[in-house]
Amino acid sequence: MPNASLRSIHIHPLKSVRGHAPREAAVEPWGLAGDRRWVLIDASGKVVTQRQHARLALASAETPDGDGLRMSAPGRTPLTVPVPRPAGTTTVNIFGDKVEAVLADDAAHAWWSAYLEADVRLLHLDDPATRRPIDPEYAKPGETVSFADGYPLLLTTLSSLDALNSLIAQGDHADEGPLPMDRFRPNVVVDGTAPWAEDDWSRIAIGAVTFRITKKSGRCVVTTTNQSTSERGKEPLRTLARHRRFGDQLCFGTNLVPETTGTVRIGDAITILA
Repeated sequence: MPNASLRSIHIHPLKSVRGHAPREAAVEPWGLAGDRRWVLIDASGKVVTQRQHARLALASAETPDGDGLRMSAPGRTPLTVPVPRPAGTTTVNIFGDKVEAVLADDAAHAWWSAYLEADVRLLHLDDPATRRPIDPEYAKPGETVSFADGYPLLLTTLSSLDALNSLIAQGDHADEGPLPMDRFRPNVVVDGTAPWAEDDWSRIAIGAVTFRITKKSGRCVVTTTNQSTSERGKEPLRTLARHRRFGDQLCFGTNLVPETTGTVRIGDAITILA
């Protein structure tokens, strides 16, 4: 794949809301710098995502100058909250993992609770190097992840999206396509590959940074959520169920664990190492 390259980079500071697309990003052992370091939880401590509240798709969060979290959402005055001081932690239940994180201030809880019309709290992952180990079935000792679904980075390819959209166009819900890439909330998007080529990769380099590929990414109802309107449909899960079922998972994209750190930039060459 002599012409494969990094097409775009996506960082979501707060899990399940809109993020931003920088031209370059630092790769840390647990993911892109600043990605999914903040999370919302409900009164029982369980993580809150678009699975429960599709309206999160309309909200956005950024980290101005890397300090604090600036939040905005329809009908709400934007609010910036500081990174909380690590004065005790609260347990977050994220898909069965119990992770310690630090509560933001009360203004942040009130802001999000008003927007979602639900009792939620905002937390920050203060120590990603130790708080949440990756699933040991796919990890090496000491490897950790932020508040991503399970792995430090998610990679998708434009050619696979084109192939998926062609399949959607042939199905019962063709009017829902073509779908944009933001349905899949990736970290890195690759151009110049054959459709589904990523299924066969086990190690890659993006520029000078190397990654191990763990497993295909199983998809959930969030992918059926229009990220511009928060409306839900049937696709892409209906088509993935017919064409991309692997065991009990419907898959699009692949999960990465960094082997080295460094900086990735739009235009970086993609090298298949194994």
